[in-house]
Amino acid sequence: MLVHRAVQPEPPDLLVGPTALASSPGHRPAGRLVARHTVTTSTAEYQLVLVGGERIGRRALSEAIADAVAELRAIDVTYSPLRPNSLVSLLRRGEVAPEVYPPLADIVDRCTALRVATHGWFDPWAVPGGFDPAGMIKGWAIERAASRLRAAGICDYAVISGGDLTVHGHAPHGGPWRIALQPAPAADQPASAPVLVTMVDGAIGTCGLTARRGPVIDPHAGSVVDRSAAAMVIGADLAIADGYATALFAAGTQGRHWFPTADGYHVLDLACTS
Repeated sequence: MLVHRAVQPEPPDLLVGPTALASSPGHRPAGRLVARHTVTTSTAEYQLVLVGGERIGRRALSEAIADAVAELRAIDVTYSPLRPNSLVSLLRRGEVAPEVYPPLADIVDRCTALRVATHGWFDPWAVPGGFDPAGMIKGWAIERAASRLRAAGICDYAVISGGDLTVHGHAPHGGPWRIALQPAPAADQPASAPVLVTMVDGAIGTCGLTARRGPVIDPHAGSVVDRSAAAMVIGADLAIADGYATALFAAGTQGRHWFPTADGYHVLDLACTS
């Protein structure tokens, strides 16, 4: 993973903020094809940006998009906490054991590991209604969709949802992905400058940057967390970065000492306040 703060006033390839997510067409060298697609599920909206050379062709890009979209829709049907018959809902009601379904066991194991790593600040078992992995399952879904793109031979892509994203390879202009993350301004304050990052491989998980499905709960106090600053974490796997960002948003300054982690996760322009 190559990451550095952007220093040139070049237009970003990906714009992520409180009002919308978007990708900028930008300059595209001859011979590079770009395909964009947006899909909405019961819990989130996802945007896919795929880049390929002429040898790949538009049909291959379209088929790769269809495969990734099918994966996102299958995950929504199978694991969405908003669907009463999903495996997550059945688990919440004690009707299934995670060991019976390996992907469900993977979700539970990741949540358990993040709960330990964050000293309980990430705790899907400490929310109203029972187990709810919303703080990391969107990142998990994006990573699984990205794996389908790679399996289809797509080496250059971005998958974004809300304030969370993963990228691989090169942007349409042929260089690293230029990403602008725009935090929401505090009340009665002017908008702050966006966080600008360039990256060729990795993920950014955020919490508090855009609207989310439900409030973040302080697992120790059981109360809703109210902070004006977003938490942003960068690393290799979006499910982990997403979970860390949720925990960091809940913990505030208490979570700063977790980073950098032994497996390479860093805070991105941390501005949490207590």
